[in-house]
Amino acid sequence: MNRAGPTGAVPDDVLPEALSNGSEEYLSWLAVERGRSANTLRSYRRDLVAWETWCVSGGVAPEGASAGDLERYVAELRGRGLSPATVARRTSVLRGRYRFAVDEGLSREDPTADLAASRVPRRLPKALGEDEVARLLDAVGGTSPVDRRDRALLEVLYATGARISEVVGLTLTDVADADALVKVRGKGDKERLVPLGQAARVALAAWLSPAGREQLAPARWARRGDAEAVFLNLRGGRLTRQGAWAVLRSRAEAVGLGGRVSPHVLRHSCATHLLARGADIRVVQELLGHVSIGTTQLYTKLGTEHLVRAYDQAHPRSRGGPEG
Repeated sequence: MNRAGPTGAVPDDVLPEALSNGSEEYLSWLAVERGRSANTLRSYRRDLVAWETWCVSGGVAPEGASAGDLERYVAELRGRGLSPATVARRTSVLRGRYRFAVDEGLSREDPTADLAASRVPRRLPKALGEDEVARLLDAVGGTSPVDRRDRALLEVLYATGARISEVVGLTLTDVADADALVKVRGKGDKERLVPLGQAARVALAAWLSPAGREQLAPARWARRGDAEAVFLNLRGGRLTRQGAWAVLRSRAEAVGLGGRVSPHVLRHSCATHLLARGADIRVVQELLGHVSIGTTQLYTKLGTEHLVRAYDQAHPRSRGGPEG
């Protein structure tokens, strides 16, 4: 009998004590062979726990799950009102897990082979206007160590279009290039060089001066690697993703942009503004670290007004007939 409640919650006494061997081996393979990040592995583990919890509540053995079991599980996720993106992600994790089991000889059949793909609407965050970005950045103008750090953090996020995890992961050697290039480590530990504009360089120099970062540096570093971190928290450790998020949220709320600004919105705004000012989409693709140009196109779609203006300026027959 399925003991899950109407919202899909399962009593503690039927939660799986540990994941099945197949799921644990899949996670180990992702970590060792595919180099997946700790954040990705935690996300995959949560999704696998959700699946195996559902299995336990319904008397289904994860290793022996059928295509029908998977279909019922996905249908229940949709019925609980989970977003299409969440359903698609959980389905993708299960596909990977069961394909791995077949490839490794842990199972003879893949129950996800005929599972219908979950479609996810392609939605874009709304980019900030250039004036809104200026309002956000210019409002952080103090000279305290925290003000210097916050201004540098926001300037670097917008200047590079880098992910929040990439920015908090920067080391001092990554920003020491004489040609104003920042070395960014992206997904899969791939490195790329990204230019740093003048405003970001000035803000970063102010933070790295004796009046900035040195004021937050501890007498003794608690963790190896913190001494090389560009951005520090108030305790003298490396600033975390959550800490950087809190900085951005606080600064955005102070200028009336609360709820509209996130690290991803700054990333999207950087790319959108570059394209609006004539940057080649392949250059933007390289800057953002996208493998596929299609991903860049999704992040950097321009408004109709800009497209019409660019067309009118460039096309010889856009204004009423051939020239001459």
